[in-house]
Amino acid sequence: MRTSMGLIDDKNSDPTLERHFKGHRDTVTSVDFSCNMKQIATGSMDSCVMIWNMKPQMRAYRFDGHKDAVLSVHFSPSGHLVASASRDKTVRLWVPSMKAESTVFRAHTATVRSVNFSGDGQTLVTASDDKTIKVWTTHRQKFLFSLNQHINWVRCAKFSPDDRLIVSSSDDKTIKLWDKNSRECIHSFYEHAGYANYVDFHPSGTCIAAASTDNSVKVWDIRSHKMLQHYQVHSGVVNSLSFHPAGNFLITASSDSTMKVLDLVEGKLLYTLHGHQGPVTCVAFSRTGEYFSSGGSDEQVMVWKSNFDCVEFSDGVRLQHKTASSSQTPTATSTTHFPLNSHTSVLRSKTSDPAQHFKRQDSQTAAHTQSYRQIGIQSRASHSHANGSLSISSSTAHQTQTQSLPQHSPQGQAQSHASDGGVPPGLANTLEHIIGQLDILTQTVSILEQRLTLTEDKLKECLENQMEIGLHLQRSEEA
Repeated sequence: MRTSMGLIDDKNSDPTLERHFKGHRDTVTSVDFSCNMKQIATGSMDSCVMIWNMKPQMRAYRFDGHKDAVLSVHFSPSGHLVASASRDKTVRLWVPSMKAESTVFRAHTATVRSVNFSGDGQTLVTASDDKTIKVWTTHRQKFLFSLNQHINWVRCAKFSPDDRLIVSSSDDKTIKLWDKNSRECIHSFYEHAGYANYVDFHPSGTCIAAASTDNSVKVWDIRSHKMLQHYQVHSGVVNSLSFHPAGNFLITASSDSTMKVLDLVEGKLLYTLHGHQGPVTCVAFSRTGEYFSSGGSDEQVMVWKSNFDCVEFSDGVRLQHKTASSSQTPTATSTTHFPLNSHTSVLRSKTSDPAQHFKRQDSQTAAHTQSYRQIGIQSRASHSHANGSLSISSSTAHQTQTQSLPQHSPQGQAQSHASDGGVPPGLANTLEHIIGQLDILTQTVSILEQRLTLTEDKLKECLENQMEIGLHLQRSEEA
């Protein structure tokens, strides 16, 4: 039997804990990377949004504005805005800098559980306990339309990669697929044992994955409406998941205190990661897939280096492993083919036990909290091969042989999208600064537009009052 595990570097093929942030005062509920990997946004039950700077020794920013728990955060595609959704029924848009500028709008009549930017950054979709999904323009926070067919709380709503569809999950045990243009529900997927806490699109846009309260992860084909895979690898509720940008891997976070890395091509469990003390509540890959971050009820934010897949993933090439194990345990059942970018790969209905098992020992980090909106962070990078903070034990007795393939240098992997495209770093930084200034100008214009709208409303009210007075006087004169 062969096992495909991505483009693996023989010297460093296992995920490693890179950074370790402490600053929230309650459960971390949501995490997201900026597009250039310079910042990480997190939300928490402590009502705060925090922006963690990946550059060592740089302070984190604490944003106080929400009056209740923050349940979802998401960076705009440009990385110059962060949206947050809260139990206080509002959504805020923040500029992720020291000034902590934000605009706020009352998005729903109940808790807002999810917020997500469209791929072009022009629209937002929100999901709420008021049983609705709403779509807004980003810069004016103008309400566009509402999707109303769920009959219970809506946990999550996401745009498809091409922005044409929206997927939502609800406590009514359905996952609904919506056409954004016609505003109609195209299809409903039904959960029988539990409901989906979290749902997202595969990077190809042809599949969705759902993290369920019945401890399972399901992958559905949105064209045939068939279930492609059903993973039963967790022993607790699955709270969150994230697709690797290449589409080969899926990472899941569970209340059983573990994260699981799944190989979607082979339908197999690759890694079990032990890092958090207590439930893992959120997880997200970076835009390149080189890193992923997790948050938990232990109030900690962890940043991991993936290592099991390189940045050069667009061609869909995968390294093959040959194993000599005779005992195979099914972890995913498959009913049809799984689309991977432009390729189609056959799923395996029989898969092996996880090849690697991680256990994290306590790694100490110091966090100094400052008042107002900043926090001093001291964190230590943790590497499994350097200081033993992660110990690896094999859960199977078979031998694995790997084939060596050329890879890009680590320096090349760490560069931003602009640098990868051949733009000189100086010019890339200048463009980034210009985009940042434009976003701030847009925010300013948005505030001015809001004030103008209020003024227009007041003026309209005055004119209507004058007309009423005029009509009243006219009637009095006629009488």
